[in-house]
Amino acid sequence: MKKLNKKVTMVLVITLMILSAFTGCGTNQSNDTADNLPTIGIVQIIEHTSLNMIRESIVAQLEADGFTDGETVHIDYQNAQGDQNNLKTICQQFTSKNYDLIVAIATPSAQVALGETTEIPIVFSAVTDPIAAGLVTTMQQPGGNITGTSDAVSPEQIMELAKQITPDFKNIGVLYNSGETNSISVINNLKEYADKNNINVLEAPVMNGSEVQQAAASLVDKADVVFAPIDNTIASAMPIITQTLNEAKIPFYVSADSMVMDGGLATYGINYEILGAKTGEMVTAILNGSAPGSIDVETMSDMNIYINTDTAKKIGVTIPESIMKKATIFTDADSSQNQ
Repeated sequence: MKKLNKKVTMVLVITLMILSAFTGCGTNQSNDTADNLPTIGIVQIIEHTSLNMIRESIVAQLEADGFTDGETVHIDYQNAQGDQNNLKTICQQFTSKNYDLIVAIATPSAQVALGETTEIPIVFSAVTDPIAAGLVTTMQQPGGNITGTSDAVSPEQIMELAKQITPDFKNIGVLYNSGETNSISVINNLKEYADKNNINVLEAPVMNGSEVQQAAASLVDKADVVFAPIDNTIASAMPIITQTLNEAKIPFYVSADSMVMDGGLATYGINYEILGAKTGEMVTAILNGSAPGSIDVETMSDMNIYINTDTAKKIGVTIPESIMKKATIFTDADSSQNQ
């Protein structure tokens, strides 16, 4: 029996030594990779066309710059599915594994990521007002461990476009999530424009996606047109909103090209693929040694008109030829909801 116990003990010791040897081989890196490739964590607050376009464009730009997932870099993409608790957990995982860089898509993602680390470089994208969001104090060389791109648009310019397409409106219905810093900033700008032009703003704020349909329906008998900022809750509920407003023949002016793609009537805004590419360039610069705080936060200046001609037909609106000549045209076939 004693000999048997000695044999068992020896086997256990040898087994532990072998396991220790394998465990110690290549796992000293805190980001859990078995090689020396940098690891990027991409966190996205929710799934919708605008943010998906940004993420895909970031990855494409990184590949163009020589950073290909699985070959020259590791990319860990995580989606919080609109849940703030998920978002925090994801960012905590990225920081606990000491990833080399975090890409935070949309304002909530950036705010949570920055709350978890002031050391790991963070590049944000689609943050309308980075200063109001508390991410930076200046757009030029912001300092610290963060920089990124803004998707700020002008509600005044969008409303001026609306005047050309559907003139003489006096009541603007507004759909937005009252908990999103981005949206509040844009709505405040819209109110300033409305005051100067004797236009009423009818607010229909929501706190989550379950409230969107009722909020849209509440505007049907009151609003001449409806406007939405670049709002993640609204963008993710475009099919519900467009169905409600199209049936009522109410023009829906949005703030992103992807929201027009998903059924909004029109906007004057930025190209989200370009925004993503610019974000990717910033990631490349940091991976190549630049300090994030030395890179200016960039707001896109290349603005375009976007029109959904199928939506125009559904609500009986004729787009002036002068606008059609300058516009990028979308139809229902372009919507991510059909893909």
